[in-house]
Amino acid sequence: MAENTEKRTDVNELGEFGLIEHLTKRFPIKNKSTIKGIGDDAAVIDSGKMMTVVSTDMLVEGIHFDLMYTPLKHLGYKSVIVNLSDIYAMNAMPKQVTMSLAFSNRFSVEALEELYQGVEAACAQYDVDLVGGDTTSSPRGLIISVTAIGEAEKDKIVYRNTAKVGDLMCVTGDLGAAYLGLQILEREKQIYLSNPGVQPDLEEQSYLVRRQLKPEARREMIKEFSKAELVPTSMIDISDGLASEIFHLCKESGVGAFVEESGVPIHPDAEMMAIKFQMDPITCALSGGEDYELLFTIAPEDIEKVKFLPGIYIMGEIVEASEGIKLHTKGGNIHPIKAQGWNHFKGNE
Repeated sequence: MAENTEKRTDVNELGEFGLIEHLTKRFPIKNKSTIKGIGDDAAVIDSGKMMTVVSTDMLVEGIHFDLMYTPLKHLGYKSVIVNLSDIYAMNAMPKQVTMSLAFSNRFSVEALEELYQGVEAACAQYDVDLVGGDTTSSPRGLIISVTAIGEAEKDKIVYRNTAKVGDLMCVTGDLGAAYLGLQILEREKQIYLSNPGVQPDLEEQSYLVRRQLKPEARREMIKEFSKAELVPTSMIDISDGLASEIFHLCKESGVGAFVEESGVPIHPDAEMMAIKFQMDPITCALSGGEDYELLFTIAPEDIEKVKFLPGIYIMGEIVEASEGIKLHTKGGNIHPIKAQGWNHFKGNE
């Protein structure tokens, strides 16, 4: 009997973005209305007066969320937010979402109603309409797929591949808190599994836990950009970890980056909890993921426009690709940044 010698490549060898690139490289753009296809936070379609921006994300039970500590209402809210963040990363405003579910028979109508209460709350908070979707059965667990649709003026759209050498690198908010919130929840889950009678102790870390279970997208930043008449030279949302997103932005733009550790914003609660978990706070900020903040670059002449905007930190500079992607530590050392972040096939690396 002849052996089957057909080549088999494990998807982990390529990773999420490598796999997408591999599977879609033979799909040329055929329509003039397709301005941007695969490879950014969202696709861009020319709709005439305005540009239509479209993004899709999938959340799978056991991979992206754990219902042992994730309330269904929070999950519904978060499933919308992660998609809206992609639209804001294009400097666009979301208008509609669609939501599709696959669920097993352990989910009752009441459970699904609770999930949709979270979806409703997110739609109300961000002024978007739920306009469609689909439902089907699943052999096990819950799968959520959300598509977000937004719009922007053509000259206001911001891509990943347009950063230039000399641009300043900026970030909104703070980083690492969501990851540390997850560590608290995972720790309490393991304690509960060993001792079901023990009450969870979240150590009054409401900020960290909220950043994990009920994140917010940065709509107000897009409005602030508009008020300041600022159009970033490039932008990406921070879902898989700051380091990973810097690599994506630099790869697409054909540049390198020099990051100042002192410029990476970390919330005091996150810093203290990282130390308690015997972790390096800057590592949590660089590699944690699920912050849903915005990483963007600006032309040097626009520095006055961002200097006084709330919650924006200038953390580095875009350099020649030959200089690599490096971190200048508080201790004065310089070393390469590793793109350790969320891997959708393995979880956190």
